[in-house]
Amino acid sequence: MKTTLFALAALTATGGALAQSSSVTLFGVVDASVAHVSTKDGSVTGLANGGNASSRLGFRGVEDLGNGLKASFWLEGGINVDDGGSGFKFDRRSTIGLLGNFGEVRLGRDKTPTYQNLETFHAFGDSGMGAINGHNLISSSAAGTIEGSNPKRYSNSISYLLPKMNGFYGQASYAFGEKAKGNSNSLSSSMGVRLGYGNGPLNVALGYGTTKGGTAADTINYKTFNLGASYNFGMLTPMVLIASERGNNQRVDLYSVGVKAPVGPGEVRAAVSWYKDKKRNERDSVRLALGYGYKLSKRTELYATVAHMSNDDNATRKLGTSLAHTVAAGKNATGYELGLRHNF
Repeated sequence: MKTTLFALAALTATGGALAQSSSVTLFGVVDASVAHVSTKDGSVTGLANGGNASSRLGFRGVEDLGNGLKASFWLEGGINVDDGGSGFKFDRRSTIGLLGNFGEVRLGRDKTPTYQNLETFHAFGDSGMGAINGHNLISSSAAGTIEGSNPKRYSNSISYLLPKMNGFYGQASYAFGEKAKGNSNSLSSSMGVRLGYGNGPLNVALGYGTTKGGTAADTINYKTFNLGASYNFGMLTPMVLIASERGNNQRVDLYSVGVKAPVGPGEVRAAVSWYKDKKRNERDSVRLALGYGYKLSKRTELYATVAHMSNDDNATRKLGTSLAHTVAAGKNATGYELGLRHNF
């Protein structure tokens, strides 16, 4: 009897040790806002999804394999709070990887290295009325590519992330086009790199990427470059972003300056962004955005944003809200939103 009890106790202790060596976390963001967009041709008001941060649901986990080696997975999909959506899939991120002193090797679908700069160095990131909208500056449906001339995410990718080294960080990614050899095995493939330095109040990073489009007989290399920086002075954090996208005899440059500043129990955000089309006339735009986030708790925020997009005669750029609206060539757009975001 004592032997049996001892064996059960040992088994229980072993099971507890194993349980402590791995973990799985359920997480997500729920974000919705009442939004309004108006142009000279009309206006629309409704409920928008992700005005402050993209709504999502995910699972992530880590297992300690010993000797400093860990295995990890991350499954994350977007959700629509406004209408519930028509289906769910892990379209935001689906990765598996190994971590150690060498850094991390990650396989699957993930954000591109260059897109992370667009999110990091803009006061509103890439969500809601003030969103930067700095990806796919040339075309979101570029022929021969999977998700445009400069997508947010790579599918079928393998990435290497540097370990933490005195503030330096970096990532290199390659995404397989997965085309048959007769159609050019590298068509639709992409690659990107990012190198940055974040230490104390300073954060600066450089990104570069290419995406191969066109056809097997006539390929097109879309290239993107960006450079961002921010500095936290305590009372405010100014930030700057420079980006350029080129390919198929087109070029669009993006310049943005912004600031975040703690005010009361929340934060003021402001940004000005210029979109410059270098190959086509009268296709430039300017976006102004101002907002405030009031922190109800560490995980819940009430926010308000107002934004204005000024388009040249041939430009049709829209505001970043998920609220469906169209902008005719040469028309300006003004919008505002009041929303609530909760992280869990």
